[in-house]
Amino acid sequence: MNATTATSSAAAGDDLRDEDGNLRASFVAEVHAAIANDNRAELMALAGDLHESDLGELIEALESEDRPRLIALMGRDFDFTALTEVDYAVREEILEEVPNEAIAEGVRDLESDDAVYILEDLDQADQEEVLAKLPAEERDTLERSLDYPQESAGRLMQADFIAVPPFWTVGQTIDFMRDTADLPERFYQVFVVDADQKVVGGVGLDAMLRAKRPTKISDLMEPEEHQVSVNDDQEDVADIFKRYNLVTIPVVDADERIVGVLTFDDIVDVIEREADEDIRAMAGVKADEEASDPVFSIMRGRFTWLFANMLTAFLASSVIKGFEGEISKMVALAVLAPIVASMGGNAGTQAMTVTVRAIATRELTTVNAFRAIWREIRVGFLNGAAFAVVVGCLAALWFKSPDLGIVIGIAMQVVLIAAALAGVVIPIILDRFGADPAVSSGPFVTTVTDIVGFLAFLGTATLWFGLA
Repeated sequence: MNATTATSSAAAGDDLRDEDGNLRASFVAEVHAAIANDNRAELMALAGDLHESDLGELIEALESEDRPRLIALMGRDFDFTALTEVDYAVREEILEEVPNEAIAEGVRDLESDDAVYILEDLDQADQEEVLAKLPAEERDTLERSLDYPQESAGRLMQADFIAVPPFWTVGQTIDFMRDTADLPERFYQVFVVDADQKVVGGVGLDAMLRAKRPTKISDLMEPEEHQVSVNDDQEDVADIFKRYNLVTIPVVDADERIVGVLTFDDIVDVIEREADEDIRAMAGVKADEEASDPVFSIMRGRFTWLFANMLTAFLASSVIKGFEGEISKMVALAVLAPIVASMGGNAGTQAMTVTVRAIATRELTTVNAFRAIWREIRVGFLNGAAFAVVVGCLAALWFKSPDLGIVIGIAMQVVLIAAALAGVVIPIILDRFGADPAVSSGPFVTTVTDIVGFLAFLGTATLWFGLA
């Protein structure tokens, strides 16, 4: 090993990350230099042994022009699984630059679910060209998976699995697995199927390793209590995994024949993606927006939400306009009104966030919906009472007006109850009508809390001081 290789290996090992766990800038700079100099040996010494996740992070850290050149330089040694670890925009950009021949060569070595994850980002013409370059058996498997709906179990599943008849022995099963060249890269269970390829049970690898070779598989198998259809939504599948603490689950077709398998590592990715989508949706951001997206694309994706919020803001402002005469007589009302609306908005957002999460995780159902509503009303009442005292006292001292303190205290009590109620009821109603509460709840909750806050404060002030 020469000095350059030794240095590079050290950089790719202990010196890969800094104390915060991020890729070191010096390491990324070394990779960039190797790419710029077309130095394949140096690049392989730096990045050849990286885990797919680390390689994906490295790809994102590089400049866009370096990414396809890295893949070209690494050639057959590039692990295309790394492309499943990068942002959608980065992956799309890379796939546009990499020749279809290289993509076809790269996906041949991948598990079917990872190959589908990459191929689905290609346009139809490129997808067909890549598939045409694959062996017939692999092509048929991938085409079947791509025919299933997006975000379905069929699109997500791994098509490689191990299934044996119940009359086989442990010895036969072990010999079969030893003699089969195209086993799944990782598996945790052997499925037991009948003559029609319907799942009748499963045997964990731990149970098989403890058993004697002559033991019948039927004596070891446990009934397979859970299975999912190829058309089931991935979010529903994730819920089954979480509810029953599963490691793997069979995927069946319309005739209930096993056609694939899902494992917990697939579901972790689903849970993460769904959580990201919900967080983005609640902020009015497109579900697929990434930090690497072009500026105009981000702007266009956020415009609709901002426009909707602008309209609701005008609606809330119209309430203030209705009290402009009263506000002109007492400037303190203009000063304090935003406090009431802001407190209501924050309280509504808190209740809405908890409710949307409960709906997404299936914790909130028709059975316990009323209990959740009643809980939020009580929370709103107690917080309203507490802040009515605090804000009322501060306002009275600030403007030297006990009456003003009473008015804002009453308004605070009203708006926090209304905010809690809106934050829980609006997402439930939207969900019942088939709308995504994470996307749609925000503007409605904000509008309700603003209008109720301004009406409660300015209306109470009008009545209390007799300003009309």
